[in-house]
Amino acid sequence: MAGLKIRYLILVVLLWMSLCPVSYAVNKIEGIRVWPAPENTRIVFDLKQKPEYSYFSLSDPQRLVIDFKNSQNTVLLTTLAEKDKRIKRFRTSSARKKGSTRLVLELAQAYQPTVFPLAPAGQYGHRLVVDLHDKTGTQRVVKAVGDKKRDIIIGIDAGHGGEDPGSIGGYGTYEKQVTLAIAKRLQQLINKEKGFKAVMTRSGDYYVHLNRRTHIARQNQVDFLISIHADAFRTPQPNGASVWVALHSRVESELSRWLVNREKNSELLGGGGGVIKNTHDDNLAITLADMNKEHSLEVSLSMASNVISKLKKVTKLHKKTPQHASLAVLKASDIPSILVETGFISNHKEEKNLKTAAFQQKLARAIANGVRQYFLENPPKDSYLASTGFTRHKVSSGESLSLLAQRYRVSVGQLKSVNNLTSNVVRIGQTLKIPRAD
Repeated sequence: MAGLKIRYLILVVLLWMSLCPVSYAVNKIEGIRVWPAPENTRIVFDLKQKPEYSYFSLSDPQRLVIDFKNSQNTVLLTTLAEKDKRIKRFRTSSARKKGSTRLVLELAQAYQPTVFPLAPAGQYGHRLVVDLHDKTGTQRVVKAVGDKKRDIIIGIDAGHGGEDPGSIGGYGTYEKQVTLAIAKRLQQLINKEKGFKAVMTRSGDYYVHLNRRTHIARQNQVDFLISIHADAFRTPQPNGASVWVALHSRVESELSRWLVNREKNSELLGGGGGVIKNTHDDNLAITLADMNKEHSLEVSLSMASNVISKLKKVTKLHKKTPQHASLAVLKASDIPSILVETGFISNHKEEKNLKTAAFQQKLARAIANGVRQYFLENPPKDSYLASTGFTRHKVSSGESLSLLAQRYRVSVGQLKSVNNLTSNVVRIGQTLKIPRAD
């Protein structure tokens, strides 16, 4: 008898559940990540399914309110805003619709919000991204030294960052961590050189859209842009460093196509794409700069060769000559640029090396020496280096005084005089002062 009553009660409950409308949330907020950056803060909501959402802003005090339809929050909110200056607090509020979640971001001031969903990519599932952009612009770097002769500005782009980890090594090393570490070391070395100034496209663990990286370089009037990466491939065998310049022909290697596809995947991880319209439109500047495209490529190739000659002294090279690829960070034809793949993070031995401070410093110094050599030989006319009256040249195999005199349009006698030489003999590795031709 008792068993019949229990079965009867179960049937009643099941019938009631089938007739009642569903009141429980079908989606879940499973994670919230905050990525502060100099010009914006990115908040990423990880969801179980594709988000249905709406949002609006409130003032006095400033708040951003996000409604997640038919969703449940499972994330602790109390400590999320601790390391960000733009968000005072995350909290919940009463949602208008039953079963939905309303999250409120209490803000330090008014920001320009951009909100967009991202489909699953890489290690991430469905996401909703909120970017809070500062309304005040950044100041340009002043390119001047003492007597109004300007610095040579070197842009340094640490690949990936924030939502986009880049390639991940077999031991769990993130490419974004390696690139930032090497970029910071390169920045320090360049800033130690009188007449040089380094500008970073990102200085911390946050995502910068590829178009924005170019904009930052252009805004700071860089003379040259260097993008730092750590290579990867589908197998662990490939190793060695390589240097890439913009694609000059339609011939692309398998590795080149792999890098281009990886760049596209990074955009999916970092997000935004054409949805984000908060950056300046540089199309006109790029179109006008097409007239200088050949010159930019020539400068890029020369710099690439210089950097390769220095890298081969500290690490194995995957390619001994500059490689070409259609990579977005190299496409601004008004900015000479190279992309340095410092090694293969997919190779176990190189992954271990790339994690060490000593190896990172060797790579940074090699790149810095390549940059220094190029600009000592080719200083911009209005720069401090040009005002010193000399360039410097390191003698390579097969070079002679007469050859160098012809190249730099000076006489052999002038070369001997300024370098205190008593004969026409020079040795490989010797650094010579070269008088500037009028």
